[in-house]
Amino acid sequence: MRPFSTRPLIPALIGCAVGLFATAAAAQEYSWKPDRPVNIIVPWAAGGSTDQMARIVAGELEAELKQKFIVVNQPGASGSVGTKNALDAAKDGYTWAAGAATDVGTYRVLGLLDTGIKEWHLFFAVANLTAISANPNAPFKDFGQLLEALKKDGAKVTIATAGLSSAGHNFMESVKAASKIDYKHVTYDGGNPAVLAAVSGETQAVSQLLVEMTEMIKAKRLVPLAVLSDKPITLEGYGEIAPTTKWLPSMPAPMNYFGIWVPRGAPDNVVKTMSEVWEKKIKTSEALKKYSAARSALFAPLHGDEAERESFKMVRYSAWLYFDAGKAKVSPDTLGIPRL
Repeated sequence: MRPFSTRPLIPALIGCAVGLFATAAAAQEYSWKPDRPVNIIVPWAAGGSTDQMARIVAGELEAELKQKFIVVNQPGASGSVGTKNALDAAKDGYTWAAGAATDVGTYRVLGLLDTGIKEWHLFFAVANLTAISANPNAPFKDFGQLLEALKKDGAKVTIATAGLSSAGHNFMESVKAASKIDYKHVTYDGGNPAVLAAVSGETQAVSQLLVEMTEMIKAKRLVPLAVLSDKPITLEGYGEIAPTTKWLPSMPAPMNYFGIWVPRGAPDNVVKTMSEVWEKKIKTSEALKKYSAARSALFAPLHGDEAERESFKMVRYSAWLYFDAGKAKVSPDTLGIPRL
């Protein structure tokens, strides 16, 4: 009988030990390890820009934290219903909200919800461009022709948006302030329903985020008229879209940041872990980079003080735009939002 040898076992034992150490190290990498699914409330209908972004972010978080991140659509009242549900949930880190920072930053101004960006820990993924597109049968084929129609008889020109605080509504109010036009505002519970309204001919045009219109533009079911920018934007698979400055050179175009956020009061280890994940995973996310390139969005993985500082630029602009248009319930300066 051959003597028993431990020699073959040594590599196997070393391999097991290395594996165990690696697993232990991975488990100890973050101070917060969610032990049940985490909800991300999207306060808009499925299919819109917030929903698209949130689902990609959820997938990246699941891969990194080894736990389910579930996107829950709760539309209503320009996004304030779902946002309030996240705000009212237990401050345990298991309920987040999603959307555009300008929405949560102007809810108080509009009298929709008693909150602002300083009440949340902000984690951004992208900055989205706002655009306006028309149904192919509408009597205008570029932004200049639309402006002429709005100046002539704007009250009869139907334009869909996702509601009072949406990017699309901000865009139209900016146009109204810059060119003294009028328009018939038709609101929907989210960007996707607004886009579909213009595609079906229910409205003549839609003012919303470019990411929400991309597929319909490529399919020639919408005609892009302009994008809120100071330079032309190239849409992958379509071509160049003219900037608003071609017709309205003085109209501002601040960045509109989108992401997820958790209310202040969430455990410190939750915020610390998410900040670390943003640095390690989200800032190098190929999925978000690919999404941004395909939808002509800007990859913008900001968090913490930088996220608050950068997003406040759009909040200030939007808040005073609403005030000057007579839509504000509260003066922004009483809320610590100074005029630009």
